[in-house]
Order: sequence, then structure tokens, then C-alpha cells
Amino acid sequence: MQKPAFNPPNWVFPPVWTVLYVLMAFSAWRVWKRDGLTAAIVLWVVQLLFNAAWMWLFFGLHRPEAGLVEILILLVLIVMLTYVFWRRDRLAGILLVPYVAWVAYAALVNYALWQLNPAA
Repeated sequence: MQKPAFNPPNWVFPPVWTVLYVLMAFSAWRVWKRDGLTAAIVLWVVQLLFNAAWMWLFFGLHRPEAGLVEILILLVLIVMLTYVFWRRDRLAGILLVPYVAWVAYAALVNYALWQLNPAA
């Protein structure tokens, strides 16, 4: 598979995702502790499901074009989540900013991989 020059090395993914999942969990915990089960927490769960779906589409099914559509939806969900969390607890919203940035970057990498490796 051809990779773009800005594709990160494989060793970067485990530590980055570990930090992001810790930040997501802590952020959700802060909102849960403050408000309990609300639409904000439901949105958090929904974006987690979309996060998992992207991995399945991109890595499991080897469908970068479907992964691209899905990751763009995921990015919108994360931006919405960041805004909703920010309005309830500023720190909870701030903690999601690295996640927004990483998924935006991942969407760009996904697009480049799709373009560099057209379906046979």
C-alpha cells in the first residue's frame, strides 16, 4: 500500500490512541458526574460507535472510500460533542480538542490513502 509522506509511522498510533481514549473517558466522566445520563453522554456513546465502525470499514473490510465517508461523519459528531461538553463543563470540552485534531488528520490520511491506492 502506498502511503502519503505525512502518514505517521505505525508506532505512533498506540500511544496517541491511548492518550485520546483517556481524555475522552475523563471528559465524559466529568459530564456524567455533573449531569448524569443526558443526551450529551448518549452522543459520546454514538461517536464511540462511529469510531469503532471506521476501524472496521477501513482495516477490516479494506474500504477506504467508505471509511472516508464514515470518518467525516465521525468528525462532525466529535465537533458536536466537543461543543456540547464545552457548554456543560469547559474542561470536558477542552479535553476533546486533541481528539478533534487527530480525527481531522486521520481523515486527511484516509483520503490520501484512498487516492494513492485506487480499488483494483
